[in-house]
Amino acid sequence: MNLHKVLYPVGLVAALLLGPAARTAEAARTVLPLDGTWSVAESVAADAIPATFDHTVAVPGLTDQAKPPFADVDQFETYEHVQNEIEWGLLPRGEKCDRLGRTRQKRNYFWYERTFPAPARRDSAVLVVDKAQFGTAVWLNGKKIGEHLGCFTAACFDVAGAIHWQGENRLVIRIGAHPGALPDWAMPPTDIEKGLWTPGIYDRVSLLLADAPVIETIQVAPQIRDSTILVQTRLRNPGPARIAEITCQVKTWKGGRAVGPPVKQRVELAAGEEKTVTQSIAVPNATLWCPEDPFLYVLETSTGGDSCTTRFGMREFHFDTASRRAWLNGKIIYLRGSSITLHRFFGDPQCAGLPWDEAWVRKFLIDIPHRMHWNAFRLCIGPPPQQWLDIADEAGLLLQYEAPIWIWNQARYLKHWNEAEVISQFKEFVRDNWNHPSVVLWDASNETFWTELRTKVIPAVRGLDLSNRPWEDGYNGPQGPDDPFEDHPYFLLGRKKPPLFPLVAMETGGGWQKPIGTPMNSHACIINEYDALFVRRDGRPTLASQKEFDYLLGPKATSEQRFMFSAYALAGLTEYWRAYRNYAGVMYLTYLDGDVPQAVTCDNFRDIQRLVLDPYFADYVGNAFKPLGVYVNFWQPELPAGGKRSYRVIMVNDTPETARGRLDLVWESVSSSHVAGRAQQAFDIPALGQATYDIELTTPIEAGPYQLKAQAFWDGKSWSPTVARRKVTVK
Repeated sequence: MNLHKVLYPVGLVAALLLGPAARTAEAARTVLPLDGTWSVAESVAADAIPATFDHTVAVPGLTDQAKPPFADVDQFETYEHVQNEIEWGLLPRGEKCDRLGRTRQKRNYFWYERTFPAPARRDSAVLVVDKAQFGTAVWLNGKKIGEHLGCFTAACFDVAGAIHWQGENRLVIRIGAHPGALPDWAMPPTDIEKGLWTPGIYDRVSLLLADAPVIETIQVAPQIRDSTILVQTRLRNPGPARIAEITCQVKTWKGGRAVGPPVKQRVELAAGEEKTVTQSIAVPNATLWCPEDPFLYVLETSTGGDSCTTRFGMREFHFDTASRRAWLNGKIIYLRGSSITLHRFFGDPQCAGLPWDEAWVRKFLIDIPHRMHWNAFRLCIGPPPQQWLDIADEAGLLLQYEAPIWIWNQARYLKHWNEAEVISQFKEFVRDNWNHPSVVLWDASNETFWTELRTKVIPAVRGLDLSNRPWEDGYNGPQGPDDPFEDHPYFLLGRKKPPLFPLVAMETGGGWQKPIGTPMNSHACIINEYDALFVRRDGRPTLASQKEFDYLLGPKATSEQRFMFSAYALAGLTEYWRAYRNYAGVMYLTYLDGDVPQAVTCDNFRDIQRLVLDPYFADYVGNAFKPLGVYVNFWQPELPAGGKRSYRVIMVNDTPETARGRLDLVWESVSSSHVAGRAQQAFDIPALGQATYDIELTTPIEAGPYQLKAQAFWDGKSWSPTVARRKVTVK
């Protein structure tokens, strides 16, 4: 296959990541947005452009939203998903899947078509498809331009030789209808638990026009110790030899205030030459980017023929093996949040255009995380549109950005995958995202054992990132001396025999579990999945939680009972994993997911369109993630009336200031809210510290259902008190 050489026009740094208004702020570069309504058709064959296009669809968006709709869009089963369904009893034991996947679709490709008017003639014209799946091929005015196999990186095509500069232009983009349309060696995305694979041009499409010398990429790496930025500009000279002058000016993103003087540098370029220019530029008295103050700057760059604006934040982030902690701007920070499985949501019947609705995304990434006290997310086995990362930058979120690799049967997949293609896609992954301050941790895979990721792929791309972000790599172990590893301590869910989901096991667990693949205490560890009783949005259990709910609540339990117990259990587990300080981050699974008939996991929304969380979840789990954490190490379901005992309360302080206040431990009647006993304890916890208190309290003398409630009051904090609850029947 004759693949087109991928250019690097501006990566994420300039026109691709900022909105249309910001893109056109520099007169030297013209950006023609090609988003909107496109015509779409289907085919089995790869190279015959359809004669008619009688459907329409939004770009960016998903092909399952076409009007009129196509049949069986989304339908594809990977080999491992078939094996999973056999284990769940949904398919017979003899079911076979001979390749890496199978589909009942009667098509292999979708073809997108639109026209655009002739732009003014320029030296360079680059078509950028920010993300599409599964595979991208481009024709302009009947001429095939090239192909791009990646599903989670930008495809860039030189179209200068095919544009009609004096008339209308017809653009056709072909994408795969399912992962099976890609060659097996091209690393199609994988997710063992996903049964719906939705195609689409799911990110922006733009035509970038400029004169020589052309800016292909800009990378800005903050150096906070001396308040400078290291800037690497990749230039391409499509014309004759010349001497160019690069002009760089740092400004504040909001307000456009100049920060320091402009910096100019002369560059000699031979005919057709590509050259990388490295500069150190002062950012005097820089305001550091952090979750509490996500202050952003822009770097305006001009060559005389091209210009762009690159947004960045002054921040440095790393993990430290000695402390086993994450460090932001020289200070320890604990990560609290969740995982986002956006591509599972793509298959949700209610997804439609929500991921491209800016108001919806802002509520999802800014308003709700603030209320829930989250500062971090894992973008899990599926990348979002670039707008999501722009908003995350503005929100001050800390993102673990995971490549879409999750495989268990390594032998079946890896014998097909081409190492050079894998490395190429990972290079694009870094290129596309290296200027986002919110992206603090690269993640090569989820729960995957593939040694070559650690020994070949990550070493091949790590040096591209001038910010030297850490890498995490599924179950392959850390690649660098200070890289972290992840763990998914499912020690309650999925037990073969009773007791199922025994919360009481936390009393003796000590807040840790032997991790898979990497010795505990050897490096910083992040939990980005742990036990949960997954509930669908209507209150039905998922495949993973059906037998647990039947055991714990009975097969006739109501949806409200399942919602409440799910929130109660997840809150307790969150408190538990935070309390012992064994982990640098605690992020549950999952904030966004697909609510589909054979869902294994699900999110915690009642109304996904209006982003209304389950109220039990918002209450219980919102308390569990507060910066002042409270964990009561007591999970006995019953107690005899009138006895006195000691309760251990472990508290953690994630803030940079000393926490002082009052801890109340009370018995509260469920039926009447009557307080049947109370004890108080002053607390004093150092910044980023931990404290343990043993408090004596007498059990109520009257039988009945009670809550043992710990409340930590910290004056002056808008979110105070933090509340932890235990359900107990007194007999």
